[in-house]
Amino acid sequence: MPADLTATMTDRIASAPGFIAALDQSGGSTPKALSLYGVEPSDYDGEEAMFAEVQAMRARIMQAPDFTSEKVIGAILFERTMGEVVGGKPVPAYLWEDRGVVPFLKVDKGLADEENGVQMMKDMPDLAALLERAKAAGVFGTKMRSVIHDANAEGIKAVVAQQFAIGDQIRAAGLVPIIEPEVNIHSATKAEAEAILRDELAAHIDAMEGEGAIMLKLTLPSEAGLYAGLQDKVLRVVALSGGYSTDEACAKLADNPGMIASFSRALTEGLSKQMSDAEFNAALGANIDKIYRASV
Repeated sequence: MPADLTATMTDRIASAPGFIAALDQSGGSTPKALSLYGVEPSDYDGEEAMFAEVQAMRARIMQAPDFTSEKVIGAILFERTMGEVVGGKPVPAYLWEDRGVVPFLKVDKGLADEENGVQMMKDMPDLAALLERAKAAGVFGTKMRSVIHDANAEGIKAVVAQQFAIGDQIRAAGLVPIIEPEVNIHSATKAEAEAILRDELAAHIDAMEGEGAIMLKLTLPSEAGLYAGLQDKVLRVVALSGGYSTDEACAKLADNPGMIASFSRALTEGLSKQMSDAEFNAALGANIDKIYRASV
């Protein structure tokens, strides 16, 4: 990607008002996302048909009148989506050229089994090749998710170490990694886990070497403002909705100035395949506006 284009995207992500749309439901979470959209497993036959349905949903979102850089500054894509076409262009090019939305790519391969109260990321043997493809496609950054279930210091330390080790590889490839150690919102020790996580993140950020920025994607914290001290150390801190309703997620986000949203299910809440285009665009526009206002 040309240096001036990278600089323009960096400026957009670092300082523009708005939020990052998460359109990266993977194979495991796609059936649930489709069911919420009014498409049941009985409506499609096999994995290819399932992905065709979810791609049609994503294309409808991307082409909606309110899905522009005025309120949506970035979008996270599933790997298959990166190779799809919308509006006659590859998805990353369409997002940037037609919508002004900075493209990101989900690169993790899912979660390992729980150990020490956390789920680490599975191995990513093809990561180098994927990063090369992403950069050639005009993708700006990546996202990768781990999950923390308990305030287990050893487990949280391992999650953060893995995230930053892979983040170093992503930065070296010229992309901006979004580090996402999600804390389970139903954890009985959520607040304690978040305090441990904040300190581990700060230590790793302070020890970072080499070129390239990082971003953080974090669960909305139990203690408002918990991550405020990290915001000046990274390109941007974004929040995941984590299972909260749109209204609850937006209310919690508004209590954390400086954090912006990167919502998935909350973005698509109330949308249905059966809606007319006018109904769909109105419902999506209302969600976008609500998330935007909470982010700014």
